Amino acid sequence: MARNPIQFQPGLSLPAFLEQYGTQAQCQAALFQHRWPRGFVCPDCGNNTGCQLSRGLYQCHRCHHQPSLTAGTIFHATHLPLTTWFLAIYLLTQRKSGISALQLSRELGVSYNTAWKLKHKLLQVMHEHNQGEKLSGRIELDDAYLGGER
Repeated sequence: MARNPIQFQPGLSLPAFLEQYGTQAQCQAALFQHRWPRGFVCPDCGNNTGCQLSRGLYQCHRCHHQPSLTAGTIFHATHLPLTTWFLAIYLLTQRKSGISALQLSRELGVSYNTAWKLKHKLLQVMHEHNQGEKLSGRIELDDAYLGGER
């Protein structure tokens, strides 16, 4: 029997993840590239010329608006470093059955309340992102975790 190419696709190991997103600068560069793939674009006027200020803000040369890299994202107005957010995203997406907020708090080194809020923010964003998509074609399920013990 042939192996399912989806099921056996290579994942990103924890050491590879940490090599790619292990520092705040690497996470900021990845977020910048995802948010502005063709370079900075002012969210107010749409101008594509600006500069980075010393406080981590960007300034538009036309309207002088100063957005931060995290403005308008789930990372905005949080005291957690981007490395913690990125690691939480990695941990939430690498397990088939998810991860509890308690285990997430242990692995991230944050309080239970922080881990719970972080997890639920990420799950809400993932839910909203996939809200408009409907499955089509042939759909196969490998395992299912429905309900709990009786």
